[in-house]
Amino acid sequence: MRLATVLTPVSEENLRLAAQCGVSDLVLRYPGADLQAIPRWIEEVKPYGLDISVVEGYLPIERLKLGIDDGSELRTMQDLLRAMSDNNIRLLCYNFMAGTDWARTRLDAPERGGAKVTAFYLKDVQQAVMLGARPSDPEHERIAKSQTPSQLWENLDRMLEGLLPVAESCGITMAMHPDDPPLASLLGKPRIMHSIDCFDELLRRYSSKSNAICFCQGTFATMGCDIPETIKHFGNKIQYVHFRDVRGTPEAFAETFHDNGPTDMAQAMRALREIHFEGPMRPDHVPQMFGENEGEPGYTMLGRLFAYGYIRGLMHATASTL
Repeated sequence: MRLATVLTPVSEENLRLAAQCGVSDLVLRYPGADLQAIPRWIEEVKPYGLDISVVEGYLPIERLKLGIDDGSELRTMQDLLRAMSDNNIRLLCYNFMAGTDWARTRLDAPERGGAKVTAFYLKDVQQAVMLGARPSDPEHERIAKSQTPSQLWENLDRMLEGLLPVAESCGITMAMHPDDPPLASLLGKPRIMHSIDCFDELLRRYSSKSNAICFCQGTFATMGCDIPETIKHFGNKIQYVHFRDVRGTPEAFAETFHDNGPTDMAQAMRALREIHFEGPMRPDHVPQMFGENEGEPGYTMLGRLFAYGYIRGLMHATASTL
C-alpha cells in the first residue's frame, strides 16, 4: 500500500511537507478541459519524489448523474480516461451524489484540544453546506428532486456503459465513493450509494475489473459497519482507501482525529493487509488545528501531518504481521 494525499493548495511548502512525511502519491483534482495540465502537474511534482496516481473530485459528471447529458460530459470523461492512461495515472475516484456532494451542518465542531472538525446533524439539514460542490443550476435542483432511486440506477448504468469499456481498454480503475452522509435521501434528493447492499448491487451489475470501490472508511463507519469485516467482505474490489474515522450515526456524527474515534484502526489496517491491498491510501478529512484560521474545511495541513505519521506507523506495524 502507498501513502497518498490531496494537497490544498498544491504549494511548494505543502509538497515539501508531504514528501518529508513519507507521502509517495499525489491525488490530482480534475484539471478542467485543458488535459495538457496533467503532464505539467506530473513534471511539477516530480522533483519532490511524488507520483500522481489518482484523479478525484470536481469531475464533469453532474448531468450524467441526472440523466440529462447530451453526450458532451460522457465524451469529456472518456477523454479524461484516455489522458490518464497516456500519463500512467491508473485510478479515477468518483461519486454518484446527484445534486449534492459531501455535506456537513457544522464546520467547527470541537475535537481534542479545541481542534475543529466537520459534523453533520440531520435536525439542522436545512443549513447543510455541500463541501466540494460547484454552484448548481436551479433546473438541476428540480431534476435531482424529481429522480427516484431506480432512475438514478438507470443513469449510473448509462454512464458506466459508456465509460467502463474505455476504462478497461486504457487500464484505468474507476472507484466509487459512498454517499456522505450515507443517507437514502438528502434535502429531498435520493441517493443510491449509502449501504453495503448498494455496493454489492454495483459490483453485481458490473463484473468489470475496472469497476471498484473507494473504501471511505469514515463513511462506512457512519453506516454502522464492522470495518474489518466489511473490508474482508469487499476484498480486492477495494482499490482506493480514504482512511479516517467518525463518531456517531448517519443522522448525527462528527469527524475525529485518527486515534480518537471508535474504530479499531489497527484492525482495519490488518484487514487491508489480509486482502492484500496495495493501492493508494490517503487521510481524508482532518481536524483544523491551532493557528489554522483559514483553509478548506477538512483539508488544512497541520492535521494532515498528524495523519501521515499515524497512518505510516500503522502501515509499518502491520507489514510483518501477515
